[in-house]
Amino acid sequence: MALSFPVHRREPELIAPASPTPRETKRLSDLDDPETLRLQVPIVFVYRPAEGRRVRRGADDPVDTIRQALAVALVPYYPLAGRLREVEDRKLVVDCTGEGVLFVEADAVVRVAELEAAGLRAPFPCMDQLLFDVEGSAGVIGTPLLLIQVTRLLCGGFILAIRLNHTMCDSLGIVQFMCAVADVARGGRVAVSPVWSRELLDARKPPKPAFRLREYDNVAAPPPASPSMSLSEDMVMRTFSFTATDIATLMGALPPHLRRVATSFDVLAAFVWRARARALEIPAGEDARLAIIVSLNSNVELRLPRGYYGNAFVQSMVALPAEEMVHRGGQRSLGDVVELVREAKEKAVTAEYVRSVADTLVMRGRPPLDTANLLQISDVRLVGLNRVDFGWGDPVYGGPSQAWFGVSHLVAVRNGAGEEAVALPIVLPAAAMERFASEMETLRKGQSAHLSVLQTSRM
Repeated sequence: MALSFPVHRREPELIAPASPTPRETKRLSDLDDPETLRLQVPIVFVYRPAEGRRVRRGADDPVDTIRQALAVALVPYYPLAGRLREVEDRKLVVDCTGEGVLFVEADAVVRVAELEAAGLRAPFPCMDQLLFDVEGSAGVIGTPLLLIQVTRLLCGGFILAIRLNHTMCDSLGIVQFMCAVADVARGGRVAVSPVWSRELLDARKPPKPAFRLREYDNVAAPPPASPSMSLSEDMVMRTFSFTATDIATLMGALPPHLRRVATSFDVLAAFVWRARARALEIPAGEDARLAIIVSLNSNVELRLPRGYYGNAFVQSMVALPAEEMVHRGGQRSLGDVVELVREAKEKAVTAEYVRSVADTLVMRGRPPLDTANLLQISDVRLVGLNRVDFGWGDPVYGGPSQAWFGVSHLVAVRNGAGEEAVALPIVLPAAAMERFASEMETLRKGQSAHLSVLQTSRM
C-alpha cells in the first residue's frame, strides 16, 4: 500500500524582507520569460533530525529558524519578494514591492525512516499536503514568486518544499537563494551576493538570429492523433534508477572514441530518449525529438557574473526520423544517438547560438516549444540541490518532486545500499509506460545493464 499520513497546516503567511528594500521595477531577460517557462516548479528537501549536529543559532525548530532566515535573505534578494506584471509585447517585469513570499508551517505524522522505506523518489507520498496549493497562488503574474512550506516530522526531521515561479530562476539560481537562506540559518551571512544583470541575456536590437530554430516552427500544431500519444489516457509517473555499474555497462556499448569523451548525461539521455520513442510508438514519417538543457553559467563568452541567479540555459534540439529510432531494424545504434546528443550540446555552448535563441524568442513573441514527440531532459545532479544545509546537515533527498509528460530530469540519489545512483522520473500514458518498462528490461538484458524500478504511481 502507498504510504499515507496526516499533515496539519497553519494558515499561510507572507514573509517580507527583514528590512526596507528598493521600490523599483526590474526587467527579466529575454531567456527568462518565454511561454515555456511561465509555470511553477516544485522542489523538495528532506532532512533527518539534528542529533549529533550543532545548530549554531541554538534553535531546535526548523520552522522558526527558516522563517527568520528567509526574511533576512530576502533583503539582498528583494526581487523575489515582488510581483510580476506584463508590459509591452508581453514582456515580464518585476515590481519590487517587498510584499514577500508565501510561507506555510506544518506538522506531519510520519518519520524520515518511513519516507525512506517508501522510497524517496518522485512521486512523493502526500506531496499535495507537503506543498499545499494556497488558493490564488498558482498564477504567474501578480502572485507571490515563491511558496515555501516547512513540515516538522515526528522524528525531529523535517521537509522543506518550495514552489518557484520559473521565470525568476533556474535550478542553479534557486539553489543560490536557498543557500543564502541556509547561510543565515546556520548563523552566518549571505555568502554569495546576488547580481541581477538580466540585460546580459537579452535579444539584440534589432534581432539577427544566425541559427534556424525549428523547435518554434509548429507551436500551434495539435498533438498527434495516434492512440499512444493521446493525453486523455491516464498518466503514470515512474522513477527508474541507474547505478554506476549500469552507466559503465552502457558506456561499454559505445565505440572506443566515444567512451573517452562521452559523459553519463550523454549516454543516459540517448538511452532514455530511444526507449521512450519506442514506447510511444511514434509513427513512421514523424520525427522523435529531444531537447537538451545546456547551462550557460560557465560560458566564458557570455561572462555572466558570479551571483547571477536568472535563467541561464538554452535548449538544444536533436531530431531523428521515427523509423530510425522506433523500429528494431532502425539504423541508429546507441553510439549514433550519443554522437547526436554531444553535437547538440557543443552547438549550444557558443554565444552566437545563445543570442540566436534570445533573438528568435523576441521576434516570435516568446512562443512555447513545439512539443510534438518531444522529450526535454535536464541534469540537476550538480546544481547543489542535495547540499543545502540549514544546520541539520545535507538533505537525504534534494531535487524536483515532479516530472511531466515530455519533461524529465536526472537527479542525484542513493539506492537502498547507500550507493550513489541517478534517478530518472518519467511520465507517460499508462499503455506507453508498460512498453517503456518492457523496453528498459529488453535493453537491460541485451546490454547487461541492471536497471531498477524504484516507484510507480498513477497521477
